[in-house]
Amino acid sequence: MNAIIFSALCGVVMMFSGILIKNTTTIKNIAIVALLVLIAANILNTYGIFSIQVDVTNMLRFQTFGLYFNTVVFVATLIYFILSGSDIENVGINVAEYFALIFFVLCGVSILSSFNNTLMLFLGIEILSIPLYILTGTDKKNLKSNEASLKYFLMGCFSTGILLMGITLLYGVTGSFAIESATGTSGTAAMANSGILLPVGLLFIFIAMSFKVSAAPFHFWTPDVYDGSPSVFTSFMATIVKAAGFIAFIRVFETRISELGASAKIIIPLVIICTLLIGNITAVFQQSVKRMLAYSSIAQAGFMLFALYSYNDISKEGILLYSIAYSFATIGIFAILIKMKDYTFEGFNGLAKKQPVLAAANTVFLLSLAGIPLTAGFFAKYYMLLSAIKANGQSALWLVVIAVLFAAVSVYYYFKVIQAMYFKEGEAETFEIKGSFKFAVAILAAIIILIGIFPSLALNWLYF
Repeated sequence: MNAIIFSALCGVVMMFSGILIKNTTTIKNIAIVALLVLIAANILNTYGIFSIQVDVTNMLRFQTFGLYFNTVVFVATLIYFILSGSDIENVGINVAEYFALIFFVLCGVSILSSFNNTLMLFLGIEILSIPLYILTGTDKKNLKSNEASLKYFLMGCFSTGILLMGITLLYGVTGSFAIESATGTSGTAAMANSGILLPVGLLFIFIAMSFKVSAAPFHFWTPDVYDGSPSVFTSFMATIVKAAGFIAFIRVFETRISELGASAKIIIPLVIICTLLIGNITAVFQQSVKRMLAYSSIAQAGFMLFALYSYNDISKEGILLYSIAYSFATIGIFAILIKMKDYTFEGFNGLAKKQPVLAAANTVFLLSLAGIPLTAGFFAKYYMLLSAIKANGQSALWLVVIAVLFAAVSVYYYFKVIQAMYFKEGEAETFEIKGSFKFAVAILAAIIILIGIFPSLALNWLYF
């Protein structure tokens, strides 16, 4: 409960700081301090040292997995503030409000990691989504930003309607909003008398959640929204928000996937293959690094869907490790991308000569996204594929082979950036880059390598 309350309070504090303080650097520092307090409060709750007690009538269930995920998200947000906080100041004049909206998003994330009720699922998604609609359109002078915001809002409303329809059908069948209502005796009787309503309701929720995590064929909003949004907010949307969507996706279906019957064994692999195919193949043909990263995020969603396909202890560890590896690497890549004056691949030509530290760090980030050994991304993908084989045996081998082939395809477009930085002639143009920024990205790259060599450093906290 600490994370929900403190994140909301931090959002309110940032709103009032905008009234009282005009120095944007001071506002950024207040946001970092507030986030540190939020991290401390969540850790205290995780280990039972200090927890605010609120009677939620079993609508929320605070377990170690969800609380640890909160810590992962908050630490990723802290890295985001440190690397890109100064760039948030350059988006517009309402800097405090931007930070406040991010804290409200974190409040929604905290609900999604612990909900035990479909109504709380709905509230968490809306608390997470509404600030994002605003952040997407903050660059008011940019028509692409306005278009992205409107498209995201309309598509988000449409998916919310589908989600509510699914929740309504489930309530009509089971008489309860609890996500585990169909597992008991009364739930079994309800299933027997439900006919087609129960699987249709679950299918609607599946479609709505697929939209939220940009899984194909419900991904069509992602490239335009990510490309049109200010890059500094695209970084946040493509990492923390996506990871939270997957945690909610897994949470709502971990006890109910069997209720879809044999169709689940067809639908989920089909969505995984479509997501990997569309994300990777389309990314190959992009000329803008930012748009390539948008399609890359779709491809990464394909791997993260393995946690839903084979929900077990390995997939739980895998989705946490994937959240860390993907979020850290993508935040680092976008932090460097924002410093570039040209977002095309040619804009990175010769970066290694001009900014060797940034080029080296960017290489580590890209290698991690590609799943190359000695980076965190390698073990993240390994855990996902291993969970599939562990849960489904030889019957999942064909899906694992397809995923590995598409991972090989992803190496091509990630290495195009590395090739441009090290092997092509040119003068990459960047904005002013401070020594503190170079130091921060170098430390982040080192952390990704460290986790890639010792993944237990990230996973042991789940058990101890």
